[in-house]
Amino acid sequence: MLLTIDVGNTHTVLGLFDGEEIVEHWRISTDARRTADELAVLLQGLMGMHPLLGDELGDGIDGIAICSTVPSVLHELREVTRRYYGDVPAVLVEPGIKTGVPILMDNPKEVGADRIINAVAAVELYGGPAIVVDFGTATTFDAVSARGEYAGGVIAPGIEISVEALGVKGAQLRKIEIARPRTVIGKNT
Repeated sequence: MLLTIDVGNTHTVLGLFDGEEIVEHWRISTDARRTADELAVLLQGLMGMHPLLGDELGDGIDGIAICSTVPSVLHELREVTRRYYGDVPAVLVEPGIKTGVPILMDNPKEVGADRIINAVAAVELYGGPAIVVDFGTATTFDAVSARGEYAGGVIAPGIEISVEALGVKGAQLRKIEIARPRTVIGKNT
């Protein structure tokens, strides 16, 4: 099985794939202070209960794919793969890795791994051209050309950040819970 780890600024999402089928997934908070040993214990706790995996860390895992927007977490995950999954092939998406999607940017190494992986997924699933929108800590809009190239994009504040900013900077606005509104047209502030 393939263990996938997507580290975002706020949350880390883990997925366990059996072929192309996702058989399990977890969402945990991202903590840039977690050590490799803490991450290994966390992984063991999450995966230890899955019936398709063995009792030892790494049992049943044939490969690992990691994407991180948080450099300190990527460093610790690199150590996790080395110490606890030493025999398991691992791909860490980081600047310079070849994904098959050309990056048409002034400095391709500055593009976040999450944005590149989103483009790779769009090309694989739908081809190009495509616009990929990712709602995370930041909201990103990325363009994929008709030839499957990452053409660039825009980074905007995420929904939570925007709500917090309005609550702090809007004199008569208060922080609200994000929930589906009853109607599209608001009848109050």
